Amino acid sequence: MTLRLPAAVVRAGAHQIGRRALNPALPWEAQRRRLDLLVGSWPLPRGTSVTKTTLNGVRAEVVAAGRPGTGAMSRNATPDSRTAVATVVHFHGGGYCVGSPAEARSWAARLSVRAGCRVILPDYRLAPDHPYPSALQDARAVLDSVLSETRGGPVVLSGDSAGGGLALAALAAPPESGDTTPATASGAAGVSGISGVSGCMLLSPWLDLAADRAAVPELVRRDVLLTPAWLEACARAYAPTVDLADPSISPLNADLGSLPPLLIQSGADDLLAPDAERLAVRAKDAGTDVTYTRWPGLWHDFVLQPDLVAAADSALTQASWFVTRLSG
Repeated sequence: MTLRLPAAVVRAGAHQIGRRALNPALPWEAQRRRLDLLVGSWPLPRGTSVTKTTLNGVRAEVVAAGRPGTGAMSRNATPDSRTAVATVVHFHGGGYCVGSPAEARSWAARLSVRAGCRVILPDYRLAPDHPYPSALQDARAVLDSVLSETRGGPVVLSGDSAGGGLALAALAAPPESGDTTPATASGAAGVSGISGVSGCMLLSPWLDLAADRAAVPELVRRDVLLTPAWLEACARAYAPTVDLADPSISPLNADLGSLPPLLIQSGADDLLAPDAERLAVRAKDAGTDVTYTRWPGLWHDFVLQPDLVAAADSALTQASWFVTRLSG
């Protein structure tokens, strides 16, 4: 289903989501309900299957789209599939305090169609009920399960917004940082907290929770979804007793050597765009294979709106290329 709208119309809608759902004056539970209601019900491509599962004690969804014989992922794919297709593990955004797999389900289904992959959406624990290191523990537990079960196909780690930070922390933060889970079947060695991952996609990632987001007023004005006040509230809820500059919380401060290939996507009007820019520079300087694209005039997490925004379609095409490239 394609319902392409002018960017200005979608921008206005994103502003309403930010104002009505991502509001620090609202209780967290109210924010969660409103966000799921506003963005969690976008239609999925015909033939999509969404399978509930549990991976090392963490609830998750497995999204697979397409019909057998078409080159896309089989509708009957499960987390235990032994076929040599790519597996994308994508962590949703929401400042570590709100959000659910529903927010990324539409993007995941369309990526599955284009790249012939399955996409796992973990439902990791949220703050403030479950502050750091709960989300990081869940992320590593899911990856441990996926890497143990996958045979033949690459595993691509992914995340948007806070989920992007969680993905990078799972890779780059020292294994002992907030972690009580066992090492992966592939082993946890060197700089990376998780080995055996073929690549990582970071969409509008939140990578530095200690940064002053009000420091660039022009960027604050342009981002229609996020506000410095909401990000500050999320950071306090996620890590109330830990230094926000800790690399396992702000992975931009981690040693970025030995990372797998990275795909980084951002909008120029994203309040978190400086994080994407800094990561691209630092990772490339460390010798990492980096593909970084910033779309002009686009807001935070616009990439999750394919079939609605032309630029999001472009971003999805790039993500599909990245997964397919690693599968080759």
